[in-house]
Amino acid sequence: MPRQMPAHQRTTSLRHPAEVPLFAFMVVLNVAVVVAILRAAFVVPFLPDELQDSVFANTVRGALIALLLLVPGLIVVREVQRASVRGTAVQLSERQFPDLYRTAEDFASTLGLRRRPDIFLTNGNGALNAFAAQATGHDYVVLSNELFANLHENNRDGLRFILGHEMGHIRLHHVALWYQLAVAYSQRIPILGPTLSRLREYSSDRHGAHLAPDGAVGLVLLASGRYTETDVDVDQLVGQGRDLRGFWVGLAQLPRSHPFTVRRLERLFALGFFRATAAPQEEGMVTGYR
Repeated sequence: MPRQMPAHQRTTSLRHPAEVPLFAFMVVLNVAVVVAILRAAFVVPFLPDELQDSVFANTVRGALIALLLLVPGLIVVREVQRASVRGTAVQLSERQFPDLYRTAEDFASTLGLRRRPDIFLTNGNGALNAFAAQATGHDYVVLSNELFANLHENNRDGLRFILGHEMGHIRLHHVALWYQLAVAYSQRIPILGPTLSRLREYSSDRHGAHLAPDGAVGLVLLASGRYTETDVDVDQLVGQGRDLRGFWVGLAQLPRSHPFTVRRLERLFALGFFRATAAPQEEGMVTGYR
C-alpha cells in the first residue's frame, strides 16, 4: 500500500498545477454571471425605459430569475441521484466484495479522507463507467461491473487505479456542494467549462496512479475495450499519446470534459506516477501489461 502522505503534500503534489488558478478565475466569473442575471432581472438590457414594464420585459425577468433556480435544483439532483443509486446498486461491505471494500478503506486512510465514502457496484450494461458524487452527509463512488467482471485477474490493478481516481475527486472536493455552486454557471461556458473539467481529471488521475502505480491497465481498458486490455503494447500506446499533438488534436479536445485517454496515460508515465511491468512475452503473442 502506498505510504500515507502529509495533508499539505496530498493537496499540492498530486493536483494539476493549473487547476486551482483556473478554478479561481471561474469562481470570479461565476459571481459576475450571477450579478449580471440579477441586474438584468431588474433592468432588462437593450429595452428602452417605456418598455421596461411591458409583458415582454416581465417575461424576460421571469426567465432570468428562473436561472437562479439552478442552485436548489442542483441540491435536488444530488439527493435524488444518491437515492437512485442506493435503490439500484450493491453497496460494498465486509460481506459484499470484501477485497474491494478493504481496498477502498485503505485508500481513504491513505488520502486522509474526513469520512469514508460508500462504494457501490452497479450493472454497467456494457458501459465502462465510474463516478464519484456527494449528497448530504455522504460521499460515494459508483463502479460499473464491466470494469472487472470476467476480465484477466478481475482487472485488479486497473480497478484500483479507477477507484483511486474517483476517490481523488472526493479528496479534491470536486463533488462538494460548495465547489459545484462556486462554478455552477461559469462551468457551462463553452471551452472554459470543459477545460476546468479536464484539469480535474488530470488531478484525479494523479491520485489514482499514486494509489495504484501498476494500474495503467485501467486506462488501457478504456482505450481498447474489454478482453483486449492485456494484449495492448503499452509502450507503443504511450508513444501514441506522446505523438498526439497539432492543431486538429487541440481543436478536437476543446469541447471534451475528459482528456484523450492515450494522453492521460502518457502524462502519468512521463510524470513517473505509473511504473511499467511488462508481462512475459509468449511466442506468437503481443507484449502485454500485467
